[in-house]
Amino acid sequence: MDQATNPTGPDSDAAAGPPGLFGGIFANGQATAETSDAAWLCALTDAEAALARAQATVGLIEVDDAEAIAAACEPANFDPAELGALAASGGNPVIPLVKALTAAVAGDAARHVHKGATSQDIMDTAAMLVSRRASAAILGQTGELTTQLARLAHTYRDTPMAGRTLLQQALPTTFGAVAAGWLHAIGTAAARLAEVARHRLAAQLGGAAGTLASLGDAGPAVATAYAGELGLAEPTLPWHTDRGRVADLAGALGELSGTVGKVARDITLLAQTEVGEVSEVGGAGVGGSSTLPHKRNPVAAVAALACAQRTPGQVTTLLAAMVQEHQRAAGAWHSEWPALNDLLGTTGSAVAWLETSMRRLQVAPQRMRANLDLTGGLLLAERVTTALAPQLGRATAHEQVQAACAEAAETGHDLADTLAWRLAGQRTRDDIARLLEPDGYLGSAGVFVDRALAAHRERGRPNVGGPWREAAR
Repeated sequence: MDQATNPTGPDSDAAAGPPGLFGGIFANGQATAETSDAAWLCALTDAEAALARAQATVGLIEVDDAEAIAAACEPANFDPAELGALAASGGNPVIPLVKALTAAVAGDAARHVHKGATSQDIMDTAAMLVSRRASAAILGQTGELTTQLARLAHTYRDTPMAGRTLLQQALPTTFGAVAAGWLHAIGTAAARLAEVARHRLAAQLGGAAGTLASLGDAGPAVATAYAGELGLAEPTLPWHTDRGRVADLAGALGELSGTVGKVARDITLLAQTEVGEVSEVGGAGVGGSSTLPHKRNPVAAVAALACAQRTPGQVTTLLAAMVQEHQRAAGAWHSEWPALNDLLGTTGSAVAWLETSMRRLQVAPQRMRANLDLTGGLLLAERVTTALAPQLGRATAHEQVQAACAEAAETGHDLADTLAWRLAGQRTRDDIARLLEPDGYLGSAGVFVDRALAAHRERGRPNVGGPWREAAR
């Protein structure tokens, strides 16, 4: 059975999540519900119920016994806090869960609870279920985010603004091209997460040492039925200490979170008072300050960035945990649980916050144009060089224009006037002024916007799909 929890993401700009001092920032979005203690308990009981039903499918136990076990696998019958406290004795919460579940099953069916499995089988399978459900929630909100980004790219396809390298104005671009870059990067990262969730999240069933010896010849058939019951990929063989699929998931989540962080960083920079090219417009008190009444901080982008900056450490923990001993790890496996859960929740929160930022975003094309004009045409110097190169040679043209730029910057004189004086007889001032017009030097920005929008439409909304049999590798 697949008792997915019901995501309760924010229905407005308010953050969802458990109470707590930091929950409003780091427990935002629909993935929060899918990474709660209740969600993990649901996944653990789903795994135990699926195990019983898989064994009934292949004839190892009676169907009635399997259904008795499945009926007892009701999350409401168990207390996550109590299981967590009892986990200290055996090193994982599955041990006390199995004891409580066995006590809850009536009659002879109780002897079949957890038959053939080890604690790691149930814990790993639950982690995959939590990851799939949380990934589905993340991808749902990513779909909303990319819809907002596609709207921005389309609306501002030809709106010129300063392109910046090393935080300095470089050449003109368009805000549509900037938004298209955000759109394509996030869409690509989301597609990778969907691919991992669809193909690499596999059931785990290997027994104590990865041989399923206690199930005899029926072991492989039970593993197949088990994966089918859960809608997870069927692995080629148990993967107790082969943590590649966890690393794949960590990488995909880290990529999406990092991409969200890049966009959020751009928003915070563009929203600086001295730049003022975008702003977040929220309700009363949104983006305010405890001290300064005039402040209008881009708080959603700030929160997205805060979430994104937490994820590299979580990814690192999961990658470090790949180094495990023999057939079952001593400690490294245990370290995965909070890191993976936090990574799912934090990535989901980052996506949710950035989607909120995009909904709040107010674009200022006039300020973009004003900022373009601040340099008096300096960022079009490359265009002048290119125009003069056939006549003067590229090196000479570059030297002449570079000297004119330095003079204009030092004296405050208009660049067009300075160039007209230096290039007397070669270019008129009107010719130079036309070369210094930003709208005429946008290159293929519009084409790239169109390509990003076409790729977005073709990609559609990624989803985690259904059960898959893992191809032999």
